[in-house]
Amino acid sequence: MNYSEPSFTFGIEEEYLLTDRTTRDLAADPLPEMMEACRSALGSSVGPEFLRSQIEVATGVCRDPGEARRQLADLRGTVERIVGRFDCALVAAATHPFGMWQQQKPTAADRYSQIAEDLRLVASRLLTCGMHVHVGIEDPELRIDLMNQAAYFLPHLLALSTSSPFWAGAETGLMSYRLSVLDELPRSGLPDPFRSAAEYDRTVAAMVAAGLIEDATKLWWDIRPSARFPTLEMRVTDVCTRLEDALCIAALFRCLCRMLYRLRRNNQSWRIYSRLLVNENRWRAQRYGSDAGLVDFGIGEVVSYDKLLSELLDLVSEDADHFGCAQEVERARGILAEGTSAHRQSAIWNEAQAAGADSAAALRAVVDWLAEHTVAGI
Repeated sequence: MNYSEPSFTFGIEEEYLLTDRTTRDLAADPLPEMMEACRSALGSSVGPEFLRSQIEVATGVCRDPGEARRQLADLRGTVERIVGRFDCALVAAATHPFGMWQQQKPTAADRYSQIAEDLRLVASRLLTCGMHVHVGIEDPELRIDLMNQAAYFLPHLLALSTSSPFWAGAETGLMSYRLSVLDELPRSGLPDPFRSAAEYDRTVAAMVAAGLIEDATKLWWDIRPSARFPTLEMRVTDVCTRLEDALCIAALFRCLCRMLYRLRRNNQSWRIYSRLLVNENRWRAQRYGSDAGLVDFGIGEVVSYDKLLSELLDLVSEDADHFGCAQEVERARGILAEGTSAHRQSAIWNEAQAAGADSAAALRAVVDWLAEHTVAGI
């Protein structure tokens, strides 16, 4: 089937944690005036999340990397300035180093109340923050086709984004503990491949008819066709502490989508591997990040992440040039060299304890680093 070239516009959604500037703990019950002030300044680009200690922002439709950079920097900077007036700090991390989920309060909204009733204790543990990237792919059939193929690369993107090595004051040993929490949800993880948009629509319709979900927004997969926009939405990644890392991953996902479209245009496609196999790489990225490599299923062995990344950047180099985002995509090598937020958080925690701090003080030092670098360079 021949498809016209999609727009490949893109947008970024980020979820953040709100912390108390004095205690560095989560701001479990911030004043309603804080959210009102954010909305007054940013309109529909900002909103609440499931828990009151969280806040979400979304860029508009972006057509070039500079536009995305300006919008995301403005969103982070504006929210930080406003919450600062309420003695809070903004933290871009997928989990809080020591915040306790049992102490958090849900946001008062019908949708969130319904989720809380449906999921009970599972919902109460949703103290996690991710980054979602939408890429404009207007044709529904192509959207499903590219979703099936792009699933292979989700562990590669996750490994670049990890920012959740701690949970409730404990070092988890995982680079992305966030996914362990999200995997408790129904309808989460990797989606099954669909043979067509019609098959996807029939699946959603069957679940709605059975009273299982109200609509497709309750499909919390790592990647999905957006229920609100004509986009393919990548959802697997942790929120990135550093703005440059977020822009890199967004650009890389956008380029991956176009690379897969180019294959399809030439009557080719990326091989679709079973969920079982891709899930092994997903786990390796969740557990080790970029440190232990991923399986190259073409050759059937674990390959170092730096080699896989070089191959991936070669695959999308034409697309990075097309979109004018070669600099953003190349930042992936910098992430690998410097480490992700998860690497830095663990290093700060260990360094502080080696200098004589107890675990609690070391974790507060981690929060300080997160708060500083969430708004660094904007």
